[in-house]
Amino acid sequence: MVVAANPLAVDAGAEVLRDGGTAADAMVAVQAVLGLVEPQSSGLGGGAFLVWYDAGTGILTTLDGRETAPFDATPQYFQDEDGVPLKFFDAVVGGRSVGAPGTPRLLEEAHRRWGKANWGDLFSKAIDLAEHGFAASPRLAQLISEDGERLQRYPATAAYFFPGGAALEAGDVVTNADYAATLRSIARDGSRAFYTGPIAEDIVRTVRTAEGNPGLLSMTDLALYDVIERAPVCVTYRAYDVCGMGPPSSGALTVGQILGIVEHTDLAALGPESPEAWRLIGDASRLAFADRGRYMADSDYVPMPTDGLTAPAYLEDRAKLLESDPAKGHRALDDVTPGMPEWDHAMLWGSDASIELPSTSHISIVDREGNALSMTTTIENGFGSRLFVRGFLLNNELTDFSFATHENGLPIANRVEPGKRPRSSMAPTIVMRDGAPVLVIGSPGGSRIIGYVAQAIINHIDWSMDVQQAVSAPHVLNRFGTMDLEEGTDAAALENALQGMGYKSNVQSLDSGLHAIAIGDSLTGGADPRREGIAMGE
Repeated sequence: MVVAANPLAVDAGAEVLRDGGTAADAMVAVQAVLGLVEPQSSGLGGGAFLVWYDAGTGILTTLDGRETAPFDATPQYFQDEDGVPLKFFDAVVGGRSVGAPGTPRLLEEAHRRWGKANWGDLFSKAIDLAEHGFAASPRLAQLISEDGERLQRYPATAAYFFPGGAALEAGDVVTNADYAATLRSIARDGSRAFYTGPIAEDIVRTVRTAEGNPGLLSMTDLALYDVIERAPVCVTYRAYDVCGMGPPSSGALTVGQILGIVEHTDLAALGPESPEAWRLIGDASRLAFADRGRYMADSDYVPMPTDGLTAPAYLEDRAKLLESDPAKGHRALDDVTPGMPEWDHAMLWGSDASIELPSTSHISIVDREGNALSMTTTIENGFGSRLFVRGFLLNNELTDFSFATHENGLPIANRVEPGKRPRSSMAPTIVMRDGAPVLVIGSPGGSRIIGYVAQAIINHIDWSMDVQQAVSAPHVLNRFGTMDLEEGTDAAALENALQGMGYKSNVQSLDSGLHAIAIGDSLTGGADPRREGIAMGE
């Protein structure tokens, strides 16, 4: 089974599985097509995190394909000459925001470890679509229209998304000969065709000459890029182990903290219509986000209390903060501050306030051998840096760093440093029971990814929703104190009750893209109806 954000990409992956390929083989085909038909969300110019369950060994492996900062970057990279942090989009659009992409090397590494299909053949469907054309989807057309001013800032980008000066519309047939040529090079020569030679030279030239906002990416940054295998982060929830990507992702840690805190409550008895249930989930999320802002960053650069943040005793202690005051009734926490988890480094950090806007894409795959893959892939903001080269967009991943370097005199863990990977909220997840996977899940959505994934797991485990119900259910999120309620759903009806508990609220669109596979006697897929994805199995 394959679940991903576009039917053409899902079909490419399903074809690989039908031909006997593994989940890793299918992922390469899916990602190659997504980079063409959903370029605003992911592609060769971005990065990804991958979680893999190997059916033969029972081992979970995570691969970090996150982008890296240029070696010439400094902590003041996103500040003006007076040390004032730049405005977000002043930093995003152009070369300054571009990190060394990780996706091409991640595809190759996953295939080397777990693939068995011919590498070059995995790009055939994407090359064919690029050369002969595909119909622009309604979502792509809408996003082009909404981002018109920024997309037309650079000529190559404008020429592709605004051919003849008019924005692409839904149903327009789009070809991309440059993308086909890039894929042919990678299919023939592997990822070295991307990280060295003419493609790399064009990437660096585009970044360093971007008018008004050039960047520092170099040929050395690309040539030295590598994928890193990291230990998975797993947190026990009820009878399950919820496993995902560790730092520089904050996803598994923060999802795990939310679940570890609410495990001390009886959510099953309360049910999904209960304002009290969402009070508990929301405040657990606020506590987890406070720790995220203080401690979480690239652990290759800053010491992190990874074990302490998910220690059962620590989460039980944090859960006590959810207890209501019988004299005052239920109310929001008056003060949410980071906790003090146990760790072996006595360092003090300032709290980060970096912006992470929704975009990204998620792929879930299970093959006939029982291998499971969960991969969240991104170029960060919609359309990334808005720089278009060789048929694909370049990321703006570096704006996931903190623009400020210190808070109240304390260094911020997620500040820019040479070669460092910016903190992410991507949360590709595999839920295990008795050592075997039972749920493969993830979502796009910026920092809201964490809440989307945690709530879908609660929907499935505590409230017995099937996988499609779990990803379709209304969203209620609380990261920093305000309850975000999904407009047009039953979640909006909770507003009065939650306000009565002392919360501020905001009814708005919450555009997740959850893609999940439940594994039992058979496979059941769930594709988020808020986007254009589908599930396809056999």
